[in-house]
Amino acid sequence: MRDGLAAVETMLHEAVRSDVPLVNESSRHLVDAGGKRFRPMMVLLAAQFADPTAPGVIPAAVAIELTHLSTLYHDDVMDEAPLRRGAATVNVRWTNTVAILTGDFLFARASGITADLGSDATRILAQTIATLCEGQIRETVGPAPGQDALEHYLRVVSEKTASLIATSGRLGALLGGADPFTADALAAFGERFGVAFQLSDDLIDVASDSHESGKTPGTDLREGIPTLPVLYALRHSDPEARRLRDLMALDGEARGAGGVADAAVAEALELLRGHPAMDQARAEVAAWADRARECLEPLADGPAKTALQSLADHVVDRTG
Repeated sequence: MRDGLAAVETMLHEAVRSDVPLVNESSRHLVDAGGKRFRPMMVLLAAQFADPTAPGVIPAAVAIELTHLSTLYHDDVMDEAPLRRGAATVNVRWTNTVAILTGDFLFARASGITADLGSDATRILAQTIATLCEGQIRETVGPAPGQDALEHYLRVVSEKTASLIATSGRLGALLGGADPFTADALAAFGERFGVAFQLSDDLIDVASDSHESGKTPGTDLREGIPTLPVLYALRHSDPEARRLRDLMALDGEARGAGGVADAAVAEALELLRGHPAMDQARAEVAAWADRARECLEPLADGPAKTALQSLADHVVDRTG
């Protein structure tokens, strides 16, 4: 795994290189900032169920990470986020235009890599990118009239976050030469784990400060987008929930009409940190992690399976 991740890192830096100095600098910005490289790790772990040395595995891991990075550039523009991975975002350091075009550049690089991996890999990643965009649009529009807000949010998480993690498992298995049953099982694990991973991020976004998380706390609150802890809190009728509803402006037509002011975000974070909704959200994370583990049960025991099980444990532990 260490050797595989080192190879991914080398190819990743090669893939973002450009003859245009600004493109070269902006595309390297988040690559150089580091990150967990979790999605490439999923590709490599999935390949361990077959042949991890197969020639398409490392390129697939790089294409997945490029796709993920491109979405981060676009997300930071939409969220007007000032901080990512402990560094100033590209939209802050340069402009929104540079950030958007850099994200597009990385999408193109990912597509070029998958084109060399065959039509199946190209189609799978293209479908996943479409799903990512649908999830983002679904989040932007909000729930339909009469639709349960929590149900809507979980659908957004599935499309916007979990779909790429599911594809990480599927491509790693397929390009490693695994059978379709194994590929399906690893994709299902990635889907359910991906939901748990994003929901745990929701908790961290509330409970941690920027020094701990490397991101600006309350980003979704600031945009007027309710995440899991908020949705659970709003189901309560206590004074804290009523105040949170006022802060989020969710009881009127102001939702999404300009976000939430910084002072209101700070107050909302304090309300949430001491609210029972946090424990409810932690229980939801644990439930999704359990569902992810169930997908691994039919697969052969071994180090790769143990590692994936440990990841499911970690996503629960990281929420405290």
